[in-house]
Amino acid sequence: MPNLSQSLQGHDLGHLYIIAQLWGVDMNACDTNAAIEQLTRSVLNSSLVTEIVETLPPAGRRALDSLTEQEGRMTWVNFTRRFGEVREMGTGRRDREKPYINPASAAEILFYRAFLARAFFDTPDGPQEFAYIPDDLLPLLPFSRIKKSEVLGHPAKPIEKKHIIPSNDQVLDDACTLLAALRLGWERPPGTNPASMPVQVLHELLAAAQLISDGIPQPEPVKTFLEAPRGEALAQLVRAWLESEQFNELHQIPGLICEGEWKNYPHKTRKYIMELLSVVPQEKWWSLAAFVQGIRKAYPDFQRPAGDYESWFIRSTSEDKYLRGFVNWDKIDGALIRYVITGLLHWLGIVDLAYPAPELSPSAFLITKIGGELLQGKAVPNLTVETGKVQVTSRGWIHVPRRAPRAVRYQIARFCVWEDEKWDEFQYRITPPALEKACEQGLKLEHLLVLLQKQAAAPLPPALVRALKRWGKNGTEARVENQVILRLSDPKVLEGLRKSKASRFLGEPLGPAAVIIHAGAQAKVQAALLELGFLAEDTTKADIIPNSAEHH
Repeated sequence: MPNLSQSLQGHDLGHLYIIAQLWGVDMNACDTNAAIEQLTRSVLNSSLVTEIVETLPPAGRRALDSLTEQEGRMTWVNFTRRFGEVREMGTGRRDREKPYINPASAAEILFYRAFLARAFFDTPDGPQEFAYIPDDLLPLLPFSRIKKSEVLGHPAKPIEKKHIIPSNDQVLDDACTLLAALRLGWERPPGTNPASMPVQVLHELLAAAQLISDGIPQPEPVKTFLEAPRGEALAQLVRAWLESEQFNELHQIPGLICEGEWKNYPHKTRKYIMELLSVVPQEKWWSLAAFVQGIRKAYPDFQRPAGDYESWFIRSTSEDKYLRGFVNWDKIDGALIRYVITGLLHWLGIVDLAYPAPELSPSAFLITKIGGELLQGKAVPNLTVETGKVQVTSRGWIHVPRRAPRAVRYQIARFCVWEDEKWDEFQYRITPPALEKACEQGLKLEHLLVLLQKQAAAPLPPALVRALKRWGKNGTEARVENQVILRLSDPKVLEGLRKSKASRFLGEPLGPAAVIIHAGAQAKVQAALLELGFLAEDTTKADIIPNSAEHH
């Protein structure tokens, strides 16, 4: 940024004498260049800077604090929106109205003391006008490197924390489920719990943790992740989320669609929000609305360094329009803060949520003790140990409790058909097609048997063990099917049908006067029978099951 001398260029001599008066500097220069040199030499003194800063009116000091927080510069439009305009006036009007004595805004307080300058700077989106503190004046400010230590918002009111939803570590179970589904070649697992992290968001999180690449689970990282204690595995996901440059929460917010080529910076934004959250008291219910509005007031441009509210093309699905301008801050920037807290931080086991009523949106949050440790990158030692044992039935059903080792469930899921997920267990069923698919992926039936024998709560049913071993040796020896059957009163009719053009629609015979016909060929077979002089009834069109189970 320009220094003080460069920033004072272009001001008339009267303006420079006003600065000198407000700083208590004696000046006798007769031209602007000499005045700028005298001012610069006198003003750039740390003791004098501290003295002037401490005598600033409260509004001016708040404006200077905010500008300093942004590393000394802020877009002009954002600065003036928050701290008022600097009125344009000629020398005559200025000398009559004396705005430096009767400022109309915090911006004018700083402007006439040379703490505030105005210039165009290049940005990735082209030149933009900025408010800034001269480069050599910024380091002399007594608070030029202060940290964001102010706690934003206030504790939650009783009504805001009436209905509590504790956080949990279910994301680990969901991750195991998704990894197994992806390994089977599915895009998403069936029957996902709507209260869990959305599948696409979880997919992006696993990619950030380098557990999947191009949608494919990576064997060694997945093995390490699934075998890790739950506290370490959860910390791994949290660290991956905090450090990711690609994980983009803004693109995940329900009801918003991001379009166009503009770019945001999710990692910097996430870091900023986490810094503001870091001073919120842990294990204390905090008002979500108050926290969001605190950011809106103090740091509205937390995700828009240039204060640009016009070039992002974000469309609202509910209103079917683009949300432009600062007027839509709550629908985009506020929505992002709420999504991070009530979405990611809750799904990752970091914050508990509370609601005024079950049907309403979250109104309060609490950073748990475990959550505080996770945000510091620490593993949580006291999460549930995975010691659950599986239950195997003689009918080929496998019941895996939620607290069974995730690595065990991951392997079982790859061998089986997936049945309904219960609140306390996952259910799988052994079938020939599922076994065939597992073998095609390089898994061996012996591995399943060894795994079940080791992890089952009771000895495996002998009949199931025999059936599995027999399947491994001979493949499928029995099949249950639904077929369309043609039954005739006279075997001679079947012989005539086999000699007709409809013979190609006939399948396996089931006796002298019964035959399987190909699915969808009923009408053609009926037409052929009619030509032979027989009317045939099609019971499949009357919601009658065409055939009972046939074993062969």
